[in-house]
Amino acid sequence: MPQSHMTVNMSPSEKMVCLPLIVLWLGLAGAMEFKSIAHIKSKTSDIEQTATVREMAARVTGERAKDFVLIVNSSMAISNKDTYQLETVDSKLQITGSSGIAVAMGFYFYLKYYCNSQFTWGGQNINLPDPLPAVKGTVTTTAQDRFRYYQNVCTVSYSFAFWDWERWERHIDWMALNGINLPLAFTGQEAIFQRLYMNMGISNEDLEGFFGGPAFLAWSRMGNIQGWGGPLPQMWITNQLLLQHRILQRMRGFGMVPVLPAFAGHVPASFTKVFPQAKVTRLGGWSRFNSTYSYTYLLDFNDPLFKVIGATFIQLMNSEFGVDHIYNADTFNEMTPASSSTSYLASAGEAVYKAMLAGDPDAVWLMQGWLFMDSNFWKPPQIKALLTSVPLGRMIILDLFAELSPVYQRTESFYGQPFIWCMLHNFGGTMELYGALDNLNNGPSVARKFNNSTMIGTGLTPEGIFQNEVIYEFMNENAWRDGPRDIDSWLASYIQQRYNYTSSAVIEAWYLLKSSVYNCTRTSHHDFDLVLITQRPHLGYDISSDVWYDPEMLFTAWDNLLEASADFNPNELFIYDLVDVTRNSLQILSLSYYSSLIKAYNARDTVGVREYGMKMVELLMDMDTLLASDKHFLLGRWLADAASWGTDMAEKFLMLYNARNQITLWGPSGEIVDYASKQWSGLFKDYYAPRWMFFSDWLAQLIENGTKFDNYIFVEHIMKAVETPFTLNLDMYTTNATGNSLSLARELHDKYRPESRKEFFQLLPKTSTSLTFSSRGKSKAFKQRYQKGLLSMLHSGRDQEFGMSGW
Repeated sequence: MPQSHMTVNMSPSEKMVCLPLIVLWLGLAGAMEFKSIAHIKSKTSDIEQTATVREMAARVTGERAKDFVLIVNSSMAISNKDTYQLETVDSKLQITGSSGIAVAMGFYFYLKYYCNSQFTWGGQNINLPDPLPAVKGTVTTTAQDRFRYYQNVCTVSYSFAFWDWERWERHIDWMALNGINLPLAFTGQEAIFQRLYMNMGISNEDLEGFFGGPAFLAWSRMGNIQGWGGPLPQMWITNQLLLQHRILQRMRGFGMVPVLPAFAGHVPASFTKVFPQAKVTRLGGWSRFNSTYSYTYLLDFNDPLFKVIGATFIQLMNSEFGVDHIYNADTFNEMTPASSSTSYLASAGEAVYKAMLAGDPDAVWLMQGWLFMDSNFWKPPQIKALLTSVPLGRMIILDLFAELSPVYQRTESFYGQPFIWCMLHNFGGTMELYGALDNLNNGPSVARKFNNSTMIGTGLTPEGIFQNEVIYEFMNENAWRDGPRDIDSWLASYIQQRYNYTSSAVIEAWYLLKSSVYNCTRTSHHDFDLVLITQRPHLGYDISSDVWYDPEMLFTAWDNLLEASADFNPNELFIYDLVDVTRNSLQILSLSYYSSLIKAYNARDTVGVREYGMKMVELLMDMDTLLASDKHFLLGRWLADAASWGTDMAEKFLMLYNARNQITLWGPSGEIVDYASKQWSGLFKDYYAPRWMFFSDWLAQLIENGTKFDNYIFVEHIMKAVETPFTLNLDMYTTNATGNSLSLARELHDKYRPESRKEFFQLLPKTSTSLTFSSRGKSKAFKQRYQKGLLSMLHSGRDQEFGMSGW
C-alpha cells in the first residue's frame, strides 16, 4: 500500500499485527469496478454518522466510551471501500473511519484484538483495561470489498418476527460492529402495498387473503403463499410501519445503505375482478400447501399494469422512507416459471427492472440467487437470459449458498453481473452445532481471484440466527482479511475474546469442536432434517448418515468444558457455550435410543419399545430442564414477544398461533412440519417429549395388535393428539431462566456420558484426523501443541493470532 495511507513508525510486534490487515493495491484491483453502482452509498453526513457511532460505543462500553475518540471522515474511503485508522492520541484511542460502519468495525477490531472482548447474540464480554492498551503508530485497514450484506428474506420471519425497537437497536449495533453496510430492510412494507392496492380499488378485505400472518410474511412477500397465518391486523400493519422508520433511521445513521423491497409481480387473487382485462396467471403450488394458501397470482410481465404498479410502489415507499436506490425482488424464489423459454425469462427480468426504473431512475436490483440451486430448470441458457435482461452492473446477485454450493463458478461469474459471496449456513433457525470453517476460510479469496471475477462483497444470509456464534465471528472477518488465516491461531484468540481467560482444557475443547462439528466437508447440508429429537417420529431415519463427524470428539469437548468450568463460572458466554455443547451432546445421544427403539420394534419386542421410548422421553425432559437454566433457550421469550403485539385477546391469539405454528407444524396440516424446529425449554416438555411418548406407545400397540405401521394413519393421529393442540394452546411460559446451568450440565454429564461409549456409536462415521485419541481424547501430540503452544501464545501477545509465528 502507498505510504500516504499508512504511518510506519511501529514496533516489530505491531507491524506483525498490521501487515495482514493492510489491503494491498493488488487485492483492491482484483475485482471488477462497476460505475453503475457508484451511487449506492450513504447520504448521511459525517457529523450524523459520528454521533450515531458514538452513541453505539456508549451502549457497548458505558462510561468507558469517554476513552474513545470516534470520527467519521468520508474522504478516507479507498476506491469506495471502507477504511479506518487506529491510533493512540493523548492516552485515548482514536478511530477515524470513512463511515460510521468503518469506525464501528475498527472499534470492534480494537475491542477484540487489544482488549480481549466480544459482543455477540449470546451476550457480551467487554473487558477494558485502564488505561486502554496503546496502539503504536497508526494502524490502517481497508475492507476487501465494497459491500458486506446481511439477511436472508426468511431471517425476518424465522428470527426477527416479533421484535420491538429495543431488540432491533441492539441487533443493529451488532451489525455495525461487524461491518454490515448493506442490510435488507423489509419491515413495514405491507402498509405501502395496502396503500397502493386500496388506491387501485382493491378492498382491505381482499388483502386479508393476500398478506401472510406475522410469522409468515417472508413467504407471502415472495409469492410462495397467500393468506396463511392471517388476517394481518391493522394494528400490526401500522406499528410495523412506525418501527421501520426507526430501523431505517438508525441504519442510515451508521452509514448503512438499506435494501428496500420492490414489486416482483405477485398480486392479490381479487386483482382480476377489479381489472378484468389484466393478464394474470397462477403459479404452481409450494411445499404441499393447497390452493387456498398457495398457487399464487402473477401479473403478466407484458401487461401495462406491471410497470404502473412497480413504479407506484417504489414512489410511495420512497416518499414514506426516503431513497437508497437499491431494491430486492424475487419473482421465482422456489417457484417454477411458467416457461423455460429464454425469451420469456428475459422479458420477466426486463419487466421487473423497468418497473423499478420507472419509480427510481437510479434503481439497482438486488436478487437472491437461491432460485439457481434448481439446476433442473435453471440451466446456463435460462440463467443467462434472466441475468442479461438487465443492463450490466444494474443487478447485484446474492450467491446465497456460496460456502457449499457457489453459483458464480458455473455461470462465468454471473455472466458479468456483480455478485456478493454469501454464507447461508442455517436453515429455519435450526439449532445444531455445525460449520464449514475451511470453506469460509478459503471461499471469499478464491472468488475474488476467479477469472474475470465480478465479486463486490461478502454476505451473511442465514435463514435463522442465534446459533453457532463462532461461525459468524469467523465469517465476518472476511470483510478485511486478504486471504485464508491460520484457523487454530484465530480460534485461540476467539477463546480469549469470548471468555477473557483460557486454559488447556478449554483450548482442547474448542479444537475438538473445530475438528468435528465445525469441520463439515459435505457438499450440501440442510441441518433441519438431521436433528432427530425435534422431528416428527417415524421409522425411516438413517442415523448412520446423520452425523458427519466422530461423536466422541464432541463428547470429549463436553468433558473438557466441564473440567474447566470452575475457572469460568459465572462467565455468561462460557455458560452459554457449556449449555449449548451439553444440548448438542444429548441430541447426538438420542440417536442411540432411537436405534434401540427401532431394533426392539423390528424384533417385535414390546418391552424394549416401551423401555427405550421412556429413555428418549426422559432425555428430552432432562434437556428441557437444562435449557430452562439459560435465557437464550426459552420458548417463553418467543411467545412473550409475539403476544406483546396484540392489543386485544383476538390479536394475542393470532400472534401466539403464528408463533407456535411456525416452529412446529408450519402450515395448517404440517405442510413444512418441523422445518423451523427450535431446541427451547417448554417445547421439549410439552411438544417433543409427548410426541415421542405417543410414538413409542403407538409402536407397542402395533406389536400387541399384530398390525403394520402406516405412516398416513400415524400422522393423522399424532397431529390430533399432540401437534395441533399445542399450536392452539394459549399457555404462556416463563421468560426468566430457572436453575443453575453449571450444576445441571454436570449432573447430566454424570448421568449420560457413560451412555455415549456404547457399541452403537461404532456405526457412525469417523472423521479423518491426525490425532490419536485415548479414552478422553488427549493424545500426547495434542497436549504438546495446544497446552504449550496455544496457551503460551495467548499469554505472550497478539502477534501470533494472525498466523505470523509459524508455530
